Amino acid sequence: MEALLSRTGCGEERVLGARGGAGERGGVEEGAVEGLEDGDLVRLCQEGRPEAFEVLVNRYRSRVYAVIVNLTGNEADAWDLSQEVFVKAWRGLGRFEARSQFYTWLYRIAHHATYDWLRKRKIVAGVEFDERVGQRPAAGAVTVPQAALGPDERLGNKEVGGRIAAALQELSPEHRAVVLLKEVEGLSYQEIAEAVGCSLGTVMSRLFYARKRLQGVLRDLYEAGG
Repeated sequence: MEALLSRTGCGEERVLGARGGAGERGGVEEGAVEGLEDGDLVRLCQEGRPEAFEVLVNRYRSRVYAVIVNLTGNEADAWDLSQEVFVKAWRGLGRFEARSQFYTWLYRIAHHATYDWLRKRKIVAGVEFDERVGQRPAAGAVTVPQAALGPDERLGNKEVGGRIAAALQELSPEHRAVVLLKEVEGLSYQEIAEAVGCSLGTVMSRLFYARKRLQGVLRDLYEAGG
């Protein structure tokens, strides 16, 4: 946790240190939290156990960073935003009521933080979004090639990876977000809707448009993927 928060300059290290404790608390011994489910870790955090939050940070920091860097296209800013997200999550855990999954809630924080960053810098995509585009793909329509956005060996190809990254940057942040959450993170439509704060229909519409756009830009990869 110290390493994650060392660059925030907001004194969170002192907050976390002050709320820690030693020995056994809440029925869970120190050092025995790594294998707990997210809900149990959140409960321990709410009881004042910062080591439980450190487990959550270690569990999700790579996923949060990956989503943010794909939204911003900037590694240094993504690092700073990732830290900001976890600081906000720590501060907000007392209000977390487990009505959604922890990661969905965490992504919602990442979503808002990243969009605030984008708005402040007036970063806009060169793509207009038409909400009238069909709500779902036609039967048999080609979606995002699994070789492109899945944990496939073709992702190891730098040229392919670079093309995919460039293609994602041509999407608006809204469309980029739903593609990443669906194809990379594997979230359901409902979980994506909760994470980005929009309706289920809007998620499906954005995903359809984003896939269609990527299919045009990466046509040869789609065709190679069958």
